[in-house]
Amino acid sequence: MKIAIVNGPNLNLLGKREPGIYGNTTAEDCFHQLVSKYPQVQLVYFQSNVEGELINFLHANGFELDGIVLNAGAYTHTSIALRDAIAAITTPVVEVHISNVHAREEFRHVSMIAAKCVGVIAGLGMQGYGLAVEYFLGKQ
Repeated sequence: MKIAIVNGPNLNLLGKREPGIYGNTTAEDCFHQLVSKYPQVQLVYFQSNVEGELINFLHANGFELDGIVLNAGAYTHTSIALRDAIAAITTPVVEVHISNVHAREEFRHVSMIAAKCVGVIAGLGMQGYGLAVEYFLGKQ
């Protein structure tokens, strides 16, 4: 099984950025924890602050992976192009958010991508990434 963990804008600053909201764990630490917890899964990590690079990653990998765990960051609320990229691929995508977006600013309550994803996990911190991996493992 091969699953990609894909992070969007500003998530490269996890561990430094607003620790009261996002915690102190870096994206790299989270990924290494997932690799240790799921040795039977081939995990791939990709992060970009650029919308087009995220779309290019989905296009290039979205027909061969078993699952994509996507935290699109703020693009979740703005990107119809990212929504269309998810709709265009055959690999299922789980949308993940570290914070509870519904308990935050009103503009974060709407996801442009959720309808094209198989599910959404929000507000459970970094644990959301592992829960998304568990979902894909359960689908084997």
